[in-house]
Amino acid sequence: MRCNRGVPFFWRLAQVSEMPEGPTVRRFCSLVSPFVGQQVVKVGGSTKQIALQDLMGQWIQDCQVHGKNIYVAFGGSVTPEATAEKSEEKILNDDPPSEATTTPPPDLSSLQNEEENPRRKWLRFHFGLYGSIRVNEFARAKQGNKRGDWKDPTPRLILHFSAGGFVVFYNCRILWCSSPDVEPTCDILSPEFDKEKALRALSAPRPVCIILMDQRHFSGVGNIIKNEILFLAGVHPLSLGSLLPVETLRALIDHAVSFTGEWLQSKTRGKPQHYHIYMKEYCHMGHEVVKESIGPPLGLKRLTWYCPTCQELVQRKEQE
Repeated sequence: MRCNRGVPFFWRLAQVSEMPEGPTVRRFCSLVSPFVGQQVVKVGGSTKQIALQDLMGQWIQDCQVHGKNIYVAFGGSVTPEATAEKSEEKILNDDPPSEATTTPPPDLSSLQNEEENPRRKWLRFHFGLYGSIRVNEFARAKQGNKRGDWKDPTPRLILHFSAGGFVVFYNCRILWCSSPDVEPTCDILSPEFDKEKALRALSAPRPVCIILMDQRHFSGVGNIIKNEILFLAGVHPLSLGSLLPVETLRALIDHAVSFTGEWLQSKTRGKPQHYHIYMKEYCHMGHEVVKESIGPPLGLKRLTWYCPTCQELVQRKEQE
């Protein structure tokens, strides 16, 4: 189906809201990282996936991001490594903490290192639609719901710290895990991202738009990134990877790396990212854009924007 100018904008926006992708999740992680080395003194939120009291008195020891997931390590004490990293972070709250709210860290000389501390536990955060993290503030409603009510989002988890600040997590799944599920060679924003491994995955006889959304091969790539890089590479979303020239597949991977990197920089600088095809009615050449729900036969269908003129479908007969 094609984009309809007659459809109210707020309805169209509600239909295409996306889950946070790699660059956004990395920005979320940068908001939590300054609290590494601080102790949790108060916990709140609506989540039923974990027992909130388990976080009371715990120290945040580490914060990592892998693909679309954030991993936060909690322990009964702060590690020397965490304190060293914390001192290099920029403190979000410039006001000095009061003596009444500050709990001094334990003596670092008596602490166990990471390998000797089996009590370290990790929380995994995976964000859904409208998922976000706020620091020292709560999210406010930007529009009314279907009933016309203006209701602020409900926090899933609120962590208050000994230095006086707090972090709020919205619309996310929260689960305990023994350690982060790490595969940096598949993480599109990792310096260790393996382009040759990605090339082999893209060469499969499947539509490239489906392969790009497979987090086993392109961790961190979401629907927006998928739409944008397919357009930038001039690849039709339904073209089979096995039918595309190797040079085209390499160009698609290069666009994936560069676009996500640029998006992360825009997030860091607080600037909006420019989209070439996503939610557009016409491409930059003036061609009408097609909007279509595409996905695996038994999987989730995602809205895909593409220009059938600029992104010509490659069919088998063209390779014979």
